[in-house]
Order: sequence, then structure tokens, then C-alpha cells
Amino acid sequence: MQSNERREREREMRAAGRLPPGQSLTLKWPVLHVGSVPLFNPRTWDFRVFGLVEEQLRLSWEEFSNLPQSEVCADMHCVERWSRFDNHWGGLLATELMRRVKLRPEAQHVMVHGENNYTANLPISDFLCPTTILALRHDGEPLTAEHGYPLRLVVPSLYAYKSVKWVRAIQLLDRESPGLWEFNGYHIYGDPFKEQRSSS
Repeated sequence: MQSNERREREREMRAAGRLPPGQSLTLKWPVLHVGSVPLFNPRTWDFRVFGLVEEQLRLSWEEFSNLPQSEVCADMHCVERWSRFDNHWGGLLATELMRRVKLRPEAQHVMVHGENNYTANLPISDFLCPTTILALRHDGEPLTAEHGYPLRLVVPSLYAYKSVKWVRAIQLLDRESPGLWEFNGYHIYGDPFKEQRSSS
């Protein structure tokens, strides 16, 4: 896309209310993560839901990948000021996952656990948005390892540091608790349309 076309596309997206302030359109998909890309072994990989649930859930790779699949089209906004539009995600909706557990009444927040000790927090209301998805695929292809294969949480309503790569567990909490980047100065909530980049 030529620079003039790109600027016009940015204007269109901003006029449509889809480009947050301070963001620029990208056609690429930049790679950002903490630590090295982990190796995936389907025989030992597992996924857990724990914390404030009546009974903890543990799924093997085979069990997880056989759960009902859905598709979501959503934009992605990075705290590093780029936005990528119309991403097509395939995988397990967060709402579908949570049908398999019974929340305790005090469960109000989620801590997402990924490989490399990565964590990110979000309110349970954002986790249960209809567009929040545990993605296995992007634009019709399996996720690449650098973008979170085999499993990435995607939370389109928040900056992408909440969209945890290589996710392994969902923990239900009764209070807000900062994850890795939130603990290190990123905004505790991270709304891109309010430019909630840092806690200061």
C-alpha cells in the first residue's frame, strides 16, 4: 500500500471510529514478546482454569483442540502505537470455555497465565466479551510460533499486551491484581481509545 493510500485508509478508519488516538495503521504484524519462543509438545501441553471456580478444569491438547470452534473478525491495537485491522481469528470463544466451569460468586477478575511466566490481568467482563477468543488460527492459517502457537488469547477491546501469547491457564480472582506489564508501569486496564498506555 502506497503512503497516500495508507494515509487515506487511516483517515477512513479514524472517521469510522476504529483507529484510536495516537495509533497508526500497519499492514504487517510486528512480533513483540517476553522471552524466547517456547517449544510446543502436544503430549505434555495442558490448559487449566483455576482459582475461584467450584471445580478446576484441566484439558489436554487433544481435549482443548476438539472443543467447539468459532470465528471472530476484530482489530488489534498495540500499546507501541500500531493498529492492524480486520484480523480473522479462529478458536474457542472465552464464553464457550467458561460454560465448562462454575464460577464462584466473588469471581470478578481474571489473571491470564502464559509461558515464560507472562501474566496479564483483566476484568471478567472483558474476558467474557463475545469477541474474546482463545485463538488457534489467524487469517485462516494456524498461528505461527512467534505469534503465540499453539494458543493465544485475543482481547480486541484492550491493548494487545492483554492478548497473551502461548497461554496456558486462566485464574479467577476476587480483586484486581497486576500482571507482568501492569506491574512494570503499563496501565492496569489498557483501553486503546482512552490511550491508557501507562499507569502514570
